[in-house]
Amino acid sequence: MDDAVVVGSGPNGLAAAIELARAGASVRVLEARAEIGGGIRSAELTLPGFVHDVCSGCHPLALLSPWFRSLRLDRHGLRWIRPAASVAHPLDDGPAVLLRRSLAETAEELGADARAYEKLFAPFLRNPHALLADLLGPLRIPKHPIQLARFGLPGLLPAAGSFRARFRGQRARALLAGCAAHAVLPLERPLTAAVGMLFALTGHVDDWPVAAGGSQSIGRALASLLRELGGRIETAVPVRSLGDIPPARVVLFDTSPAQLADVCASILPAGYLRRLRRYRYGPGAFKLDWALDGPIPWRDPRVLEASTVHIGGTLDEIAAAEAAVWRGEHPGRPFVLVVQQSQLDPSRAPAGKHTGYAYCHVPAGSTVDLTDVVERQIERFAPGFRDRILARHRMRTTDLENENPNYVGGAITGGVADLFQFFTRPVARLDPYSTPNPRLFLCSASTPPGGGVHGMCGYFAARSAVRRLERLREHPPPVGA
Repeated sequence: MDDAVVVGSGPNGLAAAIELARAGASVRVLEARAEIGGGIRSAELTLPGFVHDVCSGCHPLALLSPWFRSLRLDRHGLRWIRPAASVAHPLDDGPAVLLRRSLAETAEELGADARAYEKLFAPFLRNPHALLADLLGPLRIPKHPIQLARFGLPGLLPAAGSFRARFRGQRARALLAGCAAHAVLPLERPLTAAVGMLFALTGHVDDWPVAAGGSQSIGRALASLLRELGGRIETAVPVRSLGDIPPARVVLFDTSPAQLADVCASILPAGYLRRLRRYRYGPGAFKLDWALDGPIPWRDPRVLEASTVHIGGTLDEIAAAEAAVWRGEHPGRPFVLVVQQSQLDPSRAPAGKHTGYAYCHVPAGSTVDLTDVVERQIERFAPGFRDRILARHRMRTTDLENENPNYVGGAITGGVADLFQFFTRPVARLDPYSTPNPRLFLCSASTPPGGGVHGMCGYFAARSAVRRLERLREHPPPVGA
């Protein structure tokens, strides 16, 4: 009998398994697909020789996560490739704004707002990893309360109002609006300023990297480390009921709350199940991948220096687009996130060719084909882009959910992270990773701190499970068949 079984092999499931194995537990990971990784998989989606990231493509939080920083994944074949700039934000009426690691160089691009921008971020760069450690976790007593309060007070505000009030020009407003749009919330909602500040801050701490060889390299390195620690991974093992789980003292689910409720309905209280099923997932995504006959022809060629490109124009345009999605609409000019992996990693495409990756937010469950809309947004800042397309692959919300059932309705962030659910995901509990059944835990992005390839959800869930294991070792019966 295993000490622990982890259902799902996304980055959080593998993180949970590794932490359990580090604590001396015997661990088995069950993955429904024939390959591991969840949201960190790669495949030839368009043409032979073009390697595309199926879901997640750029990984700023993987470099900065306290958990990832504790690992030596280079020993297991993982190599990060850093860009010259983390973000490029093209604009219609001037050169693009580039988010670089240097705070001063970034501020220089913001004209009259340079001093205000430096004043906002400079205090956090004195000890950024301490701040990130407090931010990337559940609600708890912070280790650096003064620094967290300094970040949290402006961060609690809506991004749209906060950035309009703090900056006079469109360039700073647009740069931070693009960062805030990662919240997948209307920018008039509280906490969205914190998301914008967090993503901009990460770009000043380290460059937003891609994984050499594809995002699949992250999962392979984590799996290699887990096996080195004695853990086991079984693929092509779907878990649809408790009978599919081998005997274990504890079980951790790297799944959506809905999947946990379906599998464990017979051993969880009815009230808790109702709360799991009321969990809000939010809007989905529409994603495109391209095989390209050359780099994207940006009007401002400096955009090619960035791993990530935020397309959406001004703060007002981005705010309008994100609000429309929440009203159930498909904006004609959506916020589009582009990742330029092949600009940094030539192994992604044949010599002289490139890959393209982009997605926009859409209403949950949308089946609308937004290919033309997304490509027109890119053409707006890269005339002739469509002439470079050799082949394309599209994924609607239903395709994303089929690829990864955690993406309910196409939601790629693990669920709404608004003011209420940010602190109570998946339900309000002192230990958000635990359940009323002492042997069951949730370790997916539907727990704090939410979406992103950082492993912190799995890390904290494993810590909870280890504490429980110490009390359960002498008390059968186990969960599972």
